[in-house]
Amino acid sequence: MSGPGRNPMTAAEWKRIAGITAGALAVFVGMRFLPTGTDLNHMDFRVSGQNAIEFCDPSNPQFIPVVAARSPVAMTVQWEAPPVTGREGRGVVMLKTASGKPVEAQDLLVAHTRKLHLLIVDPTLTDYQHVHPEPGVARGEWTISWTPRSSGAYRIFADFTPAATGRGLYASAEAEVSAVAGAAAQAPAGQTDARSPYTFALAAAVRPTRAGQPTDLKFSITRSDGGAVPLEPVMGAFAHLVAFDEARSGFAHLHPAEADLTKKPDAMRPELNFKITIPQAGRYVIWAQVKLGGREEFAPFAFEVAP
Repeated sequence: MSGPGRNPMTAAEWKRIAGITAGALAVFVGMRFLPTGTDLNHMDFRVSGQNAIEFCDPSNPQFIPVVAARSPVAMTVQWEAPPVTGREGRGVVMLKTASGKPVEAQDLLVAHTRKLHLLIVDPTLTDYQHVHPEPGVARGEWTISWTPRSSGAYRIFADFTPAATGRGLYASAEAEVSAVAGAAAQAPAGQTDARSPYTFALAAAVRPTRAGQPTDLKFSITRSDGGAVPLEPVMGAFAHLVAFDEARSGFAHLHPAEADLTKKPDAMRPELNFKITIPQAGRYVIWAQVKLGGREEFAPFAFEVAP
C-alpha cells in the first residue's frame, strides 16, 4: 500500500501476499472436498409417495407415527436365542436404506451423546427401556444387549440422525418375548419402586389435554425426606420424556426447555418444562428418564387425551 510516509510495495512483497492468499484458498477448497466418512447421500433417506416419515425438527417435537408410515430405513433384529422374560438377550440390529444400502456408524451423527437410540416398550406400556447398540463387525450391523421384564410382542423404535441430512429419522421392528414362570413379576429395569426416596410428578398446564393442541408439561422431582435432589444430565439433557400411544403406533421423544446444562434446576425441587402436540385422542403413557446420584431412573405417567 502506498501513501504519505509509506514506500510502495515491492514486487517480492506482492508475490509473497499472492502466495499466502493462494495457499489459503487451496486449503479452503481442499476442506470442502474432504470425504465425510459416509457413502450415503440425502436421497438415500427419501421414499416417494404419500404416508412417509418426514424428517424431525428437534425444535418442534411431534408424535411420530412410525409404524403406520413408511420409513426410508428398514430395521431388522436377529437374536442369538429367542428373548425370554428376565434374561439378558443379545442380538444384532441391521439398518438398511430403501435401496438396500447398509447404514453404518459413519453414516450417523451423534445426537444426545449417541449415534443410535433404541426405545423398547412392551404391549402394556409398563416396561420401557432405552438401549444404545454398538457398531458390529459387518457393515450396517449393530449389537444389542437387553433384558425384557415382561412378555409378548415388544416394539423397538430406532431414533437416529443421518449425516447426509442432519435431521432425525426413525424405524421400527418387533421382538417376541417368551414368559418364564415367576419372572413377569419383576419390576421394569430402573423403574422407581416404593423404596425410592424420590417422588416424580408430571402435570399438563391445561386439563383436559386435547388432541392436536400444543400442550405444556411440567416435570418435577422431590425427596420424601425434604433433602436435595442430585439431578444430573443424562444423554445431554436434565431429563427425557418419551410418549407412547396405547397401540404403540409411534412415539414422541421430548427434551426440556432448560437446555443449558450449566444452569442447574433448583436443588430441592427441580422443575423442567416440555412441549408436546398429540394428534389423536386416547390413552397415552409418558415415560420420564432421569439420572439421580449416578443412577438412571424411569417413571411412567398415564395421560388421557380428549378429542
